[in-house]
Amino acid sequence: MDVLIAGGGVAGATLAILLGRRGFSVVLFERGHFPREKPCGEGLMPAGVAVLDRLRLAETVGGAPFYGVRYHFGKYTAEGRFPRAPGIPIAGRGQRRKHLDRVLFEAAAATPGVKAHTGACVDAPLLENGRVTGVLVEGEPLRARLVVAADGAHSRIRHCLGLDAESHRKRFGIRVHYRLGKGQEQPPWVDVLLAAGHELYVTPLPDSEILIAGLTDTEYLQAPIHKAFQRWILAQPLLASRLEGAEQCSSPMCASWLARGAVSGVTPGAVLLGDAVGSIDPITGGGMTQALLTAELLAAYIQKGLKKTDDWIWKFERERRVLLRDFKRLTQGVLWLSDHPRLAVKVLLLVRNSPLLFSHLVGVAGGTRKLFSSGILHQ
Repeated sequence: MDVLIAGGGVAGATLAILLGRRGFSVVLFERGHFPREKPCGEGLMPAGVAVLDRLRLAETVGGAPFYGVRYHFGKYTAEGRFPRAPGIPIAGRGQRRKHLDRVLFEAAAATPGVKAHTGACVDAPLLENGRVTGVLVEGEPLRARLVVAADGAHSRIRHCLGLDAESHRKRFGIRVHYRLGKGQEQPPWVDVLLAAGHELYVTPLPDSEILIAGLTDTEYLQAPIHKAFQRWILAQPLLASRLEGAEQCSSPMCASWLARGAVSGVTPGAVLLGDAVGSIDPITGGGMTQALLTAELLAAYIQKGLKKTDDWIWKFERERRVLLRDFKRLTQGVLWLSDHPRLAVKVLLLVRNSPLLFSHLVGVAGGTRKLFSSGILHQ
C-alpha cells in the first residue's frame, strides 16, 4: 500500500482523490458516516474554489457565491471585495458542510486506486525503528509507505506521536442555519459582526439559507453558549431584520477546541494534514481553503518523492509553512484586534476609507494575495 489516510474530511478526501488520479494505491478511513453535520463555518474562499475547479468538482459542490467580506462593529461597517487574481474565481462560495464533505468523500471512493471506508476508527500509528510504518485500525495492523493524519483538530495520531504543541487559547464555537422568509434579501457577502467578547459570521448558502456562527473565548463566556448565542443574535439589528419571517432549519451545534499547533507537521513516515497539523483560528474564515491548498501541495510532493527517501517530507513542511504564513499572520492580527475593541474601531475606519487596502487584506484571507505585495497598489 502506498498511502493510508486517517480522516475523510476536506483534507483527507481531497488528498485521496489527487493521489488516486496519479496512480497511487490509497486507503482512506473515516470514523463517521456521510452526510454528517459539523459545527464549523461554511464559506469557501476563492483559492479553495479554484482547487475544486482543478478537481473538476466545483459544479457538483455548487454553493451560493459571495464576493467579499463586510465587517460590522456597532454603527461602523467596512466592505472589502476579493481582488482579481489570474486563474482564481472572483467569488467564494457558501455551501453546507454536510454536502461538501459528502461530495468529496464520494468522489474519493469512486477514484480508481482508492479504497474508502466509513465507520472505521484509526486507533494509533505503528512505529518501527523510529519510523511510522502504518496504523492500527480497530486493532488490526495495516502498513503503507506513508501515513497521513487528517483526523482533525483533536488528532489522535498527532497525540500518539507526541506532536501536540502547548495550547495558548481556548475557543468556543456554535452555529445554526436559517431559511430566509419570502422576499428577504440574501446579500452576496460574508458578514462579520464584531462585539465585545465574541464575533458572529453570516454566510449565504443555497436555497435561501444562511449560516450564523458565533465564536468566543472561554474567559468571555458567562452563560451556557446556546443561551449566549441567542442573545448575541438578538442584539444585532442587522440580523434581527434579516431573520424576519425566517425559519430555523438546523439545530444549534457547538464545539470547543484549544488553539494549538503541532511541534512538527511531519515525522519519518507520516504527515499531519488539515486541522491535525494545528488549527488556525476560524476568525478569518480560511480553514477549508487551507485544507484544499495543502492537500494539493502534499499530493505533488508525494508524486515526486514517495518512493525515494523521507527527505521530501521536510521540504514539503517548509513549503507548507510558507504557504500558510500569511494566513497565520492575518489571523493573529485580527485576533489581537478582537481583544482591543477601541483600536479595532480605528482600524475598521482606516480600511473603510482605503478600499484597495481592505480588498488586499480580504484577498490574503481568500488566498489570492500575499500579505506584503505590490499588488495592493495595482488593482
